[in-house]
Amino acid sequence: MRDAVAQRQPRFARLGPVLKHGTPYAYLSPTLLLIILLLVVPIFLVIKYSFYDNVIINKNPVWVGLENFRIILRDSRFHTAVRNTLIFVSVSVVGHLVLGLSFALLLNNRVFSARTTGIFRVVYVLPWMFTGAVIAILWQMMLNPNGIVNYLLSVTGLSDAKIAWLSSRKYALGAVTFMNIWAGYPFFMVSILAGLQGISEDLYEAAAIDGANAVQQFFRITIPQLKPILISLLTLDFVWTIFQFDLIWITTGGGPLYATETLSTYIYKQAFSRFQYSQASVAAVLVLIACTVIAIFYARQQVARD
Repeated sequence: MRDAVAQRQPRFARLGPVLKHGTPYAYLSPTLLLIILLLVVPIFLVIKYSFYDNVIINKNPVWVGLENFRIILRDSRFHTAVRNTLIFVSVSVVGHLVLGLSFALLLNNRVFSARTTGIFRVVYVLPWMFTGAVIAILWQMMLNPNGIVNYLLSVTGLSDAKIAWLSSRKYALGAVTFMNIWAGYPFFMVSILAGLQGISEDLYEAAAIDGANAVQQFFRITIPQLKPILISLLTLDFVWTIFQFDLIWITTGGGPLYATETLSTYIYKQAFSRFQYSQASVAAVLVLIACTVIAIFYARQQVARD
């Protein structure tokens, strides 16, 4: 009996390193399985569908190669969606940065008492607590021709016209962009405020001794110290804003007359309104490529910072 046990021990001893190195992967396997099923497989299928015609509807889709890409790149509605998306994303990201940085600097000063600063923090972060649907409905009521925005404009004498902000081709894109800025700036504010509180006061004191004014301290100390945070915020916000859908869909649905049509609403309409799943896949692949380029830039910045 003892001889049998002695013969088995070396075999289990050889399995020891395998079990030791395989244990972390065993713990990660449920998450990895979900990532494969919910992320890798759908991305692979979308890329595959972009090269076929009549996918999903037809059990035997036809291989068409790059024909779907040519159709999309010649579509005037796609060009409109790209233009609107660039305007929507660029203005939203800049607005998030300006408002977030301004409010973070305001909350980081020593002028207000701790209680006053706490109240302002709660007020400024409120838009971040609402879902996209709540924000859309709220601003729909406020931007109604008989809503409070037009009322305030008439009271202050700025305009007596009852402007249909979300039904006008002239104002619709600006209105949804403003809503997105209002909903997203708290994320920038909270992140930048955390970065500001991590900057040593010794740097400002040394700069003041050397004769640097507030503007010079801001551009020579504050911005360089916040640079890693700002790059991360701008990169992530760019990707998130490209995929903004619910706010635009609930308020305007991409209208009027495609005035607020973005890539997200364009892809949705191609797939679920026109049942052009292949063309919707092509548009999604193009967006994926753009986001991949941004992700590579973000990863390189993170590596360079480390």
